[in-house]
Amino acid sequence: MRLKLGLLITAALAWGLGSAQAQTPKKGGELVYAITAETPNYDCAGSETFATLHFASPFYSTLLQFDLSKFPAVKGDLAKSWTVAPDLMTYTFKLNEGVKFHDGTPFTSADIKATYDRMRNPPQGVISPRKATFADIDTIDTPDANTVIFKMKAVNASMLEHFASPWNCVYSAKDIAADPNAPRTKINGTGPFIFVEHVKGSHVSGKRNPDYFRKGLPYLDSFKGVFTLQAAAMLNALQGGQVMAEFRGVSPAERDRLKAALGDKLRVEESSWTLNLLVAFNTEKKPFDDVRVRKALLMAIDRWGGSQGLSKISTLRSVGGVIRPGSPSATAEADLVKLPGFSKDIKKSREEAKKLLKEAGQENLKFVLWNRNLAMPYTPGGVFLVDQWRQIGVEVEHKQSDTAPYLAALNAGNYDVAIDFSNLFMDDSTLALAKYLSRDRSPQNLSRSIDRELDKLYDDHIRERDPAKRKALVQAFEKRLFEQGYQEPLLWWHRIVLTHKTVMGWKMSPSHNLGQDLAEVWLNQ
Repeated sequence: MRLKLGLLITAALAWGLGSAQAQTPKKGGELVYAITAETPNYDCAGSETFATLHFASPFYSTLLQFDLSKFPAVKGDLAKSWTVAPDLMTYTFKLNEGVKFHDGTPFTSADIKATYDRMRNPPQGVISPRKATFADIDTIDTPDANTVIFKMKAVNASMLEHFASPWNCVYSAKDIAADPNAPRTKINGTGPFIFVEHVKGSHVSGKRNPDYFRKGLPYLDSFKGVFTLQAAAMLNALQGGQVMAEFRGVSPAERDRLKAALGDKLRVEESSWTLNLLVAFNTEKKPFDDVRVRKALLMAIDRWGGSQGLSKISTLRSVGGVIRPGSPSATAEADLVKLPGFSKDIKKSREEAKKLLKEAGQENLKFVLWNRNLAMPYTPGGVFLVDQWRQIGVEVEHKQSDTAPYLAALNAGNYDVAIDFSNLFMDDSTLALAKYLSRDRSPQNLSRSIDRELDKLYDDHIRERDPAKRKALVQAFEKRLFEQGYQEPLLWWHRIVLTHKTVMGWKMSPSHNLGQDLAEVWLNQ
């Protein structure tokens, strides 16, 4: 009976959501939403923070995009159709015709080529966190204005999904030729909205693109993303109706406060999250070039106990390795607890950690933990780590800063230990493992480590098409990574999104990086 009742409730909820989304969209209005961090620059392809995507996505298109109604299936954006060779060595895309950049320049296949060349082989001074992701591309051919052909050096079983990455904002070849770093400071896309203004410390705004190639879209006249860096300010704005949504995610306590205040005016959607916080050690600085020191600090962290407490006050929740817990390629708990830093016997682990520090001559270790000043969940994550390390006699100063200087310090290697993040847009091991490749292959690796054994395991795994063998290689990679202790997940996040029920057409997913172009969002008011 309980099972039948559960099925009935699930069906009713699905019908209610489906019927709501099935309403005829209304044109007009301005969506005002909160962005809980201000972007350090405008370059999607050169960024790893959600702040850039929540700021810039409405202005840009991508080659493909994820179909959030059928996630993780992909669908066309600038591409109207495509074919993939049976050997996965050639990808041919036919592009939509009549597309224009916001400056009036016609969009062609040359713009796709310029965009992907910039990511896979960045010019001097251009940052490309996706360099490793697209390293398997050999050539990009443009036989005509509406056709682009990617030929591969080697098989990459996940390449089609990578073409749908939200980070792959398509730029004008003309703009890149004039200045390869133009996308950092200039917005010129083909997306549903045209850039109006960015007032630092206040907001970003855009207006409907009347020449948008997806006919009938967008529904909104305009949007405004308001920077609300303080959690209290964001919640007050949501409660008071000054903003209609916050698309990243809030804590359980914040959810409960808004539910109590707004009742049935509030929509609450929840999902596990393809995002984790990482503990990263700068392996170029002493004593963090010593594996004993790194392992000791990781072994002192009680992840299992911490998850119980932190999940009540923050978005941090699940214990897991490099792949989202519960997803097909994730390491099972029975195997995870055997790896350094994941034992459930925290007393024993801390005793071993103290011995390792003594062997390394670091019994009185002191350092600065560099962290981002986002209240959720960076602050509670940092406070937790300071306490964990105190329990093995390590003294830590917790330093937090705004997103731009935080990322600049990590990218430049100006830190000892930091809270980093692995910001994924899907459950794909190729995407997840790229974060940990040697620094000269992956700018995403902020520990700055060089490990050719990890590189080889990664290469073997992306060529492997047998799922069981591929998963075994992922686990071998993870075991090597955690034994060396360059960087390691702290906890995975749980996503809770709050929107006013007047906001329609936005789709929930396990990633806050997806669905942010706002093309299909409309206001029921």
